[in-house]
Amino acid sequence: MVPDESKATSLGFDRLHAFRHFARFTGRTQSQEHIRPLHEYVTCRLVLEGGFRPSELEPRPPLRVVESGPMPRVVYDPSQTTRSEATVLGGLKTKNVDIVVTKGGIGPVLAVSCKGMTGAVRNLTNRLEETIGECTNIHIGYPTLVFGYLFLIRANREGRGVASTDVVVDRTGRPVEGVLRFHQALSAMTGRLGVRNDASRYEAIAMAMIEVSGGRGGELIDDFPDANSPVHFGRFFETLYRRYDERYVVSAPQLARRTRRLEWSVDSPAFEAELRHGLDYRIRMGS
Repeated sequence: MVPDESKATSLGFDRLHAFRHFARFTGRTQSQEHIRPLHEYVTCRLVLEGGFRPSELEPRPPLRVVESGPMPRVVYDPSQTTRSEATVLGGLKTKNVDIVVTKGGIGPVLAVSCKGMTGAVRNLTNRLEETIGECTNIHIGYPTLVFGYLFLIRANREGRGVASTDVVVDRTGRPVEGVLRFHQALSAMTGRLGVRNDASRYEAIAMAMIEVSGGRGGELIDDFPDANSPVHFGRFFETLYRRYDERYVVSAPQLARRTRRLEWSVDSPAFEAELRHGLDYRIRMGS
């Protein structure tokens, strides 16, 4: 389901804003500007749906928490926004990671690496090498850290003025061979369950193909990867939360007071009706 055009879109809280920006961006990708709105979407979602404090995230979303009443309240506050990446001490070298959740007295507990490909399918092999190296490096330094990899790819269609090297979807509507191989490789790199598992595996991976043509630009293509794929976008965040709870709450009850994910007060100023209506996920609200 594509979320409605709403206040959520204008604030950057939902995926439509981020995906449309990625689909339409025409500048140099080295600037990372094509992926910046995705960072804001992910950080906002980790707060609203995930129950993490905005102050625990780097970069920080346009949100802050007010401790009043029986439950914390979330306030929309763009002055809180930052764009800095967190520097994580990996096992092999320090690494700037796109989004990191850090718990005081514990350290980095959850991270998401956001990448995007606008063309040049031949470069996907290089992407795999970078992806495996980043994951291994971070997990050597922090074996308990829950690491997610979110990869966007433009669905450049053959025969629409697209260079042959940039074609992602052929004339029959099927992803080209290089994309299929990349999906297969990512599927083998996800699903890390415990701290003694393969350090080169991510806890969760999502591969999202984004429509670029016509009025559908920015929509998520749901039929690839299909619903049963281990890297389908629909299960990405749920998997991150499950692995986090297993490691930092259930398996460490002494830390649960500090690590348990929060529930937000239903009367939070950020939860206006039009905002909730436009989100593609559920806000973690207390009863």
